[in-house]
Amino acid sequence: MSKLSLEAKIKLKYKEWEVEITCVEDKVKNVVENVLTGIDIASLSGTNANNEIEKLKAEIDNIKSRIDTNSTLQISNQKKNTVSLKELAKNGNTCRSLMEKIFYEKFFENERLLIEVHQELARMGYNYDKTAVSHSLSDMVREGILTRVGTLRNYRYIQKKPLFEK
Repeated sequence: MSKLSLEAKIKLKYKEWEVEITCVEDKVKNVVENVLTGIDIASLSGTNANNEIEKLKAEIDNIKSRIDTNSTLQISNQKKNTVSLKELAKNGNTCRSLMEKIFYEKFFENERLLIEVHQELARMGYNYDKTAVSHSLSDMVREGILTRVGTLRNYRYIQKKPLFEK
């Protein structure tokens, strides 16, 4: 027999695929099965890729919303830092509010030790524990209001940026 009589040409349409197969007649069944399996696998992996793409898009949207939320929080925190002296007086005389008051009075224009801050509050007639003063100073440093200079147990605190506007 000639070589042409043993070859088979098949055009196959399956799902979105159109395939043209050329093979030996006795291998047609195996080749078609292999092609169909390959198309199924490619279709599934395409679906998985689409699922992965959708998951990544959702994750990106989630991250964007968190970034937007963080910027909104930063803006609201900046608004919180513009508290007037009248509002400080309304809130009572907490250690933190008193420290913001002396901050407003430019007490922190020069470097101050914890003991100096404690003494200033005592001079004003408020006797807070040194740990409460220390915690309030640490909070103000964390918020970026004050800067801490020095070494452990010997920190000095200085104004980083103006908290209030006249």
